[in-house]
Amino acid sequence: MQASSSVDAEALRGVEWVVSERPLDYGRAVAAMEARVEAIRAGRAREMVWLLEHPALYTAGTSARPEELLEPLRLPVHRTGRGGRYTYHGPGQRVAYVMLDLSRRGPDLRRFVSALEDWLVRTLASFGVKGERRPDRVGIWVAGEGAREDKIAAVGVRIRRWVSYHGVALNVNPDLSHFRGIVPCGIAGPAYGVTSLHALGVTVSMAEVDRALAQAFGPAFGPAP
Repeated sequence: MQASSSVDAEALRGVEWVVSERPLDYGRAVAAMEARVEAIRAGRAREMVWLLEHPALYTAGTSARPEELLEPLRLPVHRTGRGGRYTYHGPGQRVAYVMLDLSRRGPDLRRFVSALEDWLVRTLASFGVKGERRPDRVGIWVAGEGAREDKIAAVGVRIRRWVSYHGVALNVNPDLSHFRGIVPCGIAGPAYGVTSLHALGVTVSMAEVDRALAQAFGPAFGPAP
């Protein structure tokens, strides 16, 4: 992991902020997260937000169904312990792994997921995009053409002894065609799609997205305990 000076660390209120500049192997990232979770739990490390990209791949959460992997040979598939179903990761998508000590912040999973969604909504708002939550669907959605709704960000978390890991994935400018290889997050039908900031005409850089995430973190999660 390599720290970056491109993000306003003050907005994180004492949480370590790390940016990996190159796409990182998924298995290595999960191993690093698990080690950090144990260190946070033992009091040997600070909480952390880790921003990165992965090579193109699919991940299968704990609720993933085999029939939702529509093109099993299209990309590598990784089984993972996070909640949720199938999702896609790849270049152009900002993945944010969030490792927070919820035993100190408040051991409330629903509140934590709500804070993650609020973080994404605030980040999108800084670019003039109205991200919306849905009571029956985790993640952040934007209005499409007609009655269509398009997902722009996914949420999938795991908690170990009240330390969180995994987190969110915001579509900045990924190859959206790869989403056709799965039923994203188990949500199918002509009324639902997937989009990105660039597809919406918001051609921001990844560094600009990182700064927006940093600035929105404090209002969404509050100060570090």
